[in-house]
Parts: sequence; structure tokens; C-alpha cells
Amino acid sequence: MAATIRPLAGDGSPPVEGSYPQAVEVTAPTRWLYLSGQIPVAPDGSLAADFTGQCDQVWTNIETQLAAAGMTLDNLVKVTTFLSDRAYALENREVRIRRLAGRQPALTVIVTGIFDEAWLVEIEAVAAA
Repeated sequence: MAATIRPLAGDGSPPVEGSYPQAVEVTAPTRWLYLSGQIPVAPDGSLAADFTGQCDQVWTNIETQLAAAGMTLDNLVKVTTFLSDRAYALENREVRIRRLAGRQPALTVIVTGIFDEAWLVEIEAVAAA
């Protein structure tokens, strides 16, 4: 039996800005996948110069790791995004909404320094199947 992943918001929850749930309920998972922070580096070692290019590459890298486990973006339960600057918040939301195409994993965004100063974004995730 495959896991059921359901976005939730309890009565009295504050409104959210963007497309994410207050919580995600997972029932009957048989497998969990924990993705390390995915970086904006392409398989050939290249790095896009702009935020959108880097963020798209990170999502491509996430899809690659999910596929290695026989999963897709549909299996995402939790996503934690690390931004190098709060100025990228709106652009990050736009890319995330486009790439997730209606999927709603639980979400946290943190503004912090990232390991390599050339990286503008890094994303870690948890998936269930």
C-alpha cells in the first residue's frame, strides 16, 4: 500500500502567503527518503549566474534523487529551503510554485549563509512512498 500524503490546516490557523500547507499528514508509508541539501550545481559542474537558474537546477537535482528511489515530486512531504538573501524570497516562491505544480509539501524557508558563497539557494527534503 502506498503512502497517502494530505495537506492540512487546523481550525484557527493563520493565513499563509504562497502555496503551502500548515501541516502534512502521511499515512501508511512503507519507505522514507531523506534528501541531503541539494545544491545549484549541474551534473557538468556548471553554476547558473542568476537565482532563477540556480533554483531551477536545485529542483532538477531533487527530481533526480527522487527518481533514483522510484519517487517523484508527488512523494515530497517536507521541504526546507535555505536562501542566501531574503531578497530572493519572492523569486524562490515563484520557482517553487511552478516546479511543484500544485503539490503542497510542508515548507520552511530559512535565510542564512550557505556553504559556498556562489550558491544562492540550497534545498533539503523528505519524501514518503
